[in-house]
Amino acid sequence: MKIVLLCDVPKVGKKYDVKEVTRGYARNFLLPRKLAQIATERIIRQTTTEQENAEARRKIREDLLLKNIKGFESIVITVQEKANKQGHLFAGIHKEEIISLIKEQTHLDIDAEHIFLEKPIKELGEHLVNVGVGDKRATFKIIVEEKKED
Repeated sequence: MKIVLLCDVPKVGKKYDVKEVTRGYARNFLLPRKLAQIATERIIRQTTTEQENAEARRKIREDLLLKNIKGFESIVITVQEKANKQGHLFAGIHKEEIISLIKEQTHLDIDAEHIFLEKPIKELGEHLVNVGVGDKRATFKIIVEEKKED
């Protein structure tokens, strides 16, 4: 059965891919979970248009980030998190949280693929995070402070 994926499905394909899968897998797993649609000519045309629009939006965000890459050098993001007495956070700060903090505090929209973070931030203090597009790179600072209990 020919289907169009509506999101990334491990071991099957990426969003907007047209794939041939077994009828049972499509009917019992992909279609009920709204991970795919049956591929008709109309659906294929529609997803191709959506894919082109998504790629154009991604390119625009990437170009905007490239123009503003030097502005990241002066950005300082402050966040308060719960920590133990040794200064270790109970929950690490991941790329997704960093993206929402950047958007909240600086109103810049950035994708996770542009943030280079080896591992989640798990300690109080100042941390440097790299951001980049292509060969252009910048570093900004995240200050993690202990959240005071009221």
